[in-house]
Amino acid sequence: MKKLSVLIIGTVLLMNTAFAGGILTNTNQSAQFARMLSRNASTDLDAVYFNPAGLTQLKNGFYFGLHNQTISQNKTISSEFPLKYDEYVGEVKAPVFPTAFAVYKLDNWAFSAGFGPNGGGGSAKYDKGLPSFEKQIARLVPQLSGLNQIGVTPPTNYNVDISFEGTSVFWGIQAGATYKINKVISVYGGARYLPSTNTYNGTISNIQLGSPSTMISGKTFLLNAAATATAKAQATAAGAASLQPLVSGGAGGLTTAQALAAKIIDQNTKNAIDAGLRQLGLSDAQVNGITIAGAQTTYSTTSATLAATASQLNTNSAGLADKKVDTKQTGSGITPIIGININLDRLNIGLKYEHQTALKLTNATVVDDTGLFPDKATSNSDIPAIIAGGADYKVTDKLKASGSFNIYLDKNVNWGGNIYKQERTIDKNYVELAFGLEYALNEKFAVSAGYLNSNTGVSEQYQSDFSYSNDSYTTGLGFQWNLNKKLVLDAGMMLTTYKDETKSFTEPAPFGTYKETYGKDTFTFAFGLAYKIF
Repeated sequence: MKKLSVLIIGTVLLMNTAFAGGILTNTNQSAQFARMLSRNASTDLDAVYFNPAGLTQLKNGFYFGLHNQTISQNKTISSEFPLKYDEYVGEVKAPVFPTAFAVYKLDNWAFSAGFGPNGGGGSAKYDKGLPSFEKQIARLVPQLSGLNQIGVTPPTNYNVDISFEGTSVFWGIQAGATYKINKVISVYGGARYLPSTNTYNGTISNIQLGSPSTMISGKTFLLNAAATATAKAQATAAGAASLQPLVSGGAGGLTTAQALAAKIIDQNTKNAIDAGLRQLGLSDAQVNGITIAGAQTTYSTTSATLAATASQLNTNSAGLADKKVDTKQTGSGITPIIGININLDRLNIGLKYEHQTALKLTNATVVDDTGLFPDKATSNSDIPAIIAGGADYKVTDKLKASGSFNIYLDKNVNWGGNIYKQERTIDKNYVELAFGLEYALNEKFAVSAGYLNSNTGVSEQYQSDFSYSNDSYTTGLGFQWNLNKKLVLDAGMMLTTYKDETKSFTEPAPFGTYKETYGKDTFTFAFGLAYKIF
């Protein structure tokens, strides 16, 4: 029987809770984004994040803005593998997802700062665990089918309680300066500091094995089976030892029938040796043809096999004990950012490049019964570089059309392995395309709507039930209300629908080939206030 590998809690380090953007990056950084979805050529206050080179289009003064989003996401995984549940659902919640912007604009200069969850920003909770977790236990049933050879009834059923919750937030604290070279071109240089934290709390408990009507602790089941194997190993070792006098006396080359005929053994001894061999699985023909030395070897070999089985069962029983993980990962990185804005009267174009961010996380572990989160151990979590661009065009004095794109350079990042010990490969870079419209009903009130299409570039090998990336489309709508000359309210909502992705698996019998399907959906409500202090 293979040694049980309990990866269950340890795999949470791969969890991804990004909401809108690439595999790791959140681009939903303002209420204007939620209501319009295309902001990469923005010249409003949220340009601090989306188009910092466009901030010189603001009037002179000091501006401050505060936004919040309430986000809910459901992750749904179904598996054809024979498990307890047909569907596993993870609830990702971020009731508070704050962003803040500040700009001081003076003539040709604009100095800006921003704050928000650049990655993560929510908590994920799986009450039933995940297929990859439960499969570790489900595989035990067929692996233990050979126990009947040692007189133990193999289990036909299992139970297990699995739950975990993880939180992840990579805060982005951004600062930079924008300079207006001339009426057309402005440039930006800045950086984002990312203090990052992941927390993981999980348990696997109450593993049971047996039949549907009689379930006992899985650890106890294996220990009982180990005790049975040990007893049989000792009995067969004693049987081998009992034959040593006959072998030493020169009868090792005789069958029991020949030894009886030669009056070396009596009928009771012959019957006992023959019965013992039959109990080890030998046929009558084999029993009649085996020599006494061969019988001793069979006893010895069987004893060694039973002892090894008992040792393996004892070892594996430890893997079925209740386990808990409580750990926190922290680290930080810096993202250099450059940008350029081109203003052509009714047409405004924004371009931005965010460099790849080197990010290393260090464990601070309170409890780790899995041995997979050593205290003070480090792991890489680099963030890909981003090429972003957009254009806003004033069709009329009341109507503005906007288009944006984001290219996440995922192929340049080493994503490591997934929970199936496969390399998480990238076929092509993640690409987003967005289009939005804003219409001013009057001087104070405008409505907007937008559409965003995302195409992930991950391979099927990348995917796992714990961390997967799907193609998606997002629709958003909302409004902007100029409450007075200094105060502006934005509100919006967006719904992201993801295309289901599948992954194929092939395992030894009895499981064979099967598939898993990964889906999710996200709903966001956002509002924000921008205030011109002077």
